[in-house]
Amino acid sequence: MDLRVILRCVTTLVAVVLSPGSVASAQGKATTLRVAAEVNDTGVVKYMMPRFTLKHGVRVTIVGEGEAAAAQLGPEGDTPVFSRNGVTFGLTVENVDDPHMATFANWLTGEVGQRTVLSFKQDGEAVFELPIAAETIEDSVELDGDAKRGADLALQACGRCHVVGEINRMAGIGSTPSFAVLRSMEDWMERFTAFYALNPHPAFTVIPDVTMPFDDTRPSPISPLTLTLEELENIVAYTATVAPADLGAPIAHQ
Repeated sequence: MDLRVILRCVTTLVAVVLSPGSVASAQGKATTLRVAAEVNDTGVVKYMMPRFTLKHGVRVTIVGEGEAAAAQLGPEGDTPVFSRNGVTFGLTVENVDDPHMATFANWLTGEVGQRTVLSFKQDGEAVFELPIAAETIEDSVELDGDAKRGADLALQACGRCHVVGEINRMAGIGSTPSFAVLRSMEDWMERFTAFYALNPHPAFTVIPDVTMPFDDTRPSPISPLTLTLEELENIVAYTATVAPADLGAPIAHQ
């Protein structure tokens, strides 16, 4: 047999074996989703689906308008997921008996899914924001993290650039806001829970199962900072205990 034919067959076999969709199919774990064009055209679906499939082994097939689907992702859906340009997009589950769609819905509306969507960018800029409906009830969000452990983590992970508290008030970088100043901002929780998607953090921050792996080709002064989702929750819980800085006027920020 021609060597080129053999190599082509081997390459095809490897691709099939390693394909997350193939794994899901072998296990019979699959579901369907109809996505609004204004969402699908951004590329966010292609960005988030491999991450979901690798995590849960469920293959989600995107179907066209008018086709039957277990759920629909589009404007004014039942459960708000994210917003863009003032429009909130939500997930409407149409087949409540589909356990694999339930898995996807829990992932997409949970912390990991939300952070995955927020980390999606075009030309270096975030495409989506937290759902507008969710921001209006932010004050009622319960924090499950360990604030005491979060204090230590914040100092270790953030203290080299930010003044975390009295313990390192003479450290940090002058151009970076302290935790107290960040707490003065109305969207402080959004900033902390998705900090890894806000510049300059994407250049060196790694959140397993959420962000891309660290790029080893980056210049040597840039070293990776790795945090688990649990550790991030602890830092957010600690930040909630920090007294906002009194600057005498509303904070103006971008």
